[in-house]
Formats: sequence, C-alpha cells, structure tokens
Amino acid sequence: MKSPFGARPPSYDAQAINDTIQRALASAGLDTSTGPMRDVTDTIRRALDPAGASEAGARATQSATVFDVEATVVDSVADTAEATTEATTEASVQAPGKFIKHEFRHSAGVRPYKLYTPTRVVDEPPLLVMLHGCTQSADDFAVGTRMNRLADEHGFLVVYPEQTAQANSSKCWNWFRPQDQARDAGEPVLIAGIVREVAGRHGVAPRQVFVAGLSAGAAMAVVMGETYPELFAGVGAHSGLPFGSAQDVASAMATMKGGRSGMPGLKDLPARPAASNRAAARAVPTIVFHGDRDHTVQQTNATEIVKQARSAHQAAAGGGNLTESTQTGEARGRRYTCTVHTDASGRRVIESWVLHGAGHAWSGGDARGSYADGAGPDASAEMVRFFLALSR
Repeated sequence: MKSPFGARPPSYDAQAINDTIQRALASAGLDTSTGPMRDVTDTIRRALDPAGASEAGARATQSATVFDVEATVVDSVADTAEATTEATTEASVQAPGKFIKHEFRHSAGVRPYKLYTPTRVVDEPPLLVMLHGCTQSADDFAVGTRMNRLADEHGFLVVYPEQTAQANSSKCWNWFRPQDQARDAGEPVLIAGIVREVAGRHGVAPRQVFVAGLSAGAAMAVVMGETYPELFAGVGAHSGLPFGSAQDVASAMATMKGGRSGMPGLKDLPARPAASNRAAARAVPTIVFHGDRDHTVQQTNATEIVKQARSAHQAAAGGGNLTESTQTGEARGRRYTCTVHTDASGRRVIESWVLHGAGHAWSGGDARGSYADGAGPDASAEMVRFFLALSR
C-alpha cells in the first residue's frame, strides 16, 4: 500500500497507535485474537507499516491483551461462601470505614466482591452496587469515583462486584452476550446473588438498592435494571450502552461506535447501531452521564438509554407523557447540559447529563483512579442525590 503523502516512510509511532487501538477494543470486551476482529487489527497494522508488519510488531500483537468472550463458569456445591480479607490498598484508607473482600459462589459461577461499610450506618441502610469498567478493580473504581467517602457522609453501604480474568481476560462485564442479558442466568444472576447476600446480612431496606457503573459496567447496570427491576430501585449509567444493543463482538463494536466501525472497509457491521435490538420494558428510574467527546463509546448510546427508559416509564403510566426540562451550567471547568424527565406526580424518573468536551472517564472523579476525570460535575454525588431522593 502506497502512502498517500509520498514514498517517505511514516514518522508516526505505529506501535503506539496499534497499542491505542488494542486498548480501545479491549474497553468493549472484544476478542481481537480470533474471528473478524483479528482481521480488522491485522489490516490496521499492515496499513500503519507499508513495508509489512515487523517481527517486533507481530510479537506485540500476539502478546496483546485480548478478550475471552466465552465466560468460564465455576460450578460449586455450595450456593454461597465468604472470605474476609482486609484490604491494604489505597482504597481502604481513603475513607475511615471497613473495605473487605468477600467471594460469592453459585452454581452459575464464582465472583469476588468488596463491601464498604462506613463508620456510621443508618438503620435499614441503602445499598449501592458499583460495577467497574474494563481493566479496573474494586479498589481502582472506589478511588476514582470517591463513592466510599459519600457512603461515610450519608451512611449507606457500597458493594463492588469484580469481574474475573477467567470470565473476560480484560475483566470487562460481558454486557454484549445474550446469555448475560437474561434473568436467572450468566452474570446477572451472580450480581443479583451478591446483592441479596449483602442485603440480607446487613438489613438493607427494601427498594433502597441501586446499581451504577462505568462503560461496560454501566452497560451491565442497565441490564440489571431490566432483568431484576424488583431488586433495583434506580440505575446509574456513566458512558454506557442501552439494553440488548449487542449480541456478539461485531454488533458490540458497531454499537459502541454509534453505528460506524470507524475503520476503512468496515462501514457496515451486522448490528442496529446505537439502538436496541431488544426493547427495555422495565420502568426503573435512571440517571445517565456521557461525554460528548467520548470516542470509545459514542454519546448516541446515552441517548438510546434515555429513550428506552422514557418509553418504559410512559408505558407503565398507561401511555402518559413525561414532563421534560433542560438546564445548562458549568462545574469544575466543564460545561454540561442536564435534562430532567418527571412523571405526573413531579418525581424525577430520568436525568441525562451531557458533559461537553469530556471523553471516556468518570466525571468529577479522582485522577488517581483509572478512567477518572477531575473536571466536570461530580457524577458520584449527583447519582447519590438522585438515588436517595427516590428512596425518600
């Protein structure tokens, strides 16, 4: 392939670009080692190296982190088990409460989780479930979102389920697989099991359990609201994707890119991009955050999450319309637009925050955590406000 800018070799760092592409694909939980996505990455690598992929480039591709889209299920005779190990990471000291690791076992599999218990817990405390993004951990997500500090302030519990490398080599929740979008199956049944275990042990009040996440975790939070609406009273999605919008690797890639593969020669991936292939029917209050410069998960996905939630709430109200209002503002140097949808009683059932100029990161977060942006409105504080108002 000839360079369109003449025969002189390119001056860019091809390996750095390849690494960036691999990380972008990794953030979706896409397997670049086999199938169509391997052909895509091979094509990109050849395009960046007119003389052909070098031996070093080939070795780097072979050793790159890829995704195992087939979850490994660990069967267990016992339904639940617990291991209590004190955390010694930075997340354990960022707030004065206890941050302890546990393990949930079920016939569908095994998942670790960490539970933050503040020093002051209200009677029948609310419970917030936080689902991390790809490559993250409970500790990393706790640092980046500062959610444990808010738990100390308000007296609620925070539980951080963790994805395993055995289920997905980049520790992404498998939001794009049909078997992980259904009730009583796959990852939803494991997350729901963790919630029930914690709620039962700590006397959590009914209808005061909420779930939020980032990126793949946000997509799974939306799945949890749809598959377990009796368990979750509210959903928070930061940089996420709508329910049922992907069924495999190719459709996941198309949905993330808002219907465009973003790669020459791959304009038509088999999906209905940035729109759900399965209708969300559960009217669960939802708060959404998304940067309009997010090139990992296009902001059109946030629009679709809101559309799904609005349709579900209108159907639950017998076809009645929601009232919509919009305000703009600025927080920590970033402009935002917030659209609020209220029902006939005046209750906020949907909030949508568009973060102008923001990329793929938790707004108002702590930069010591990955995928956290200190600029912009505090997504954690706004989600907590939204959730606690629902519980009242």
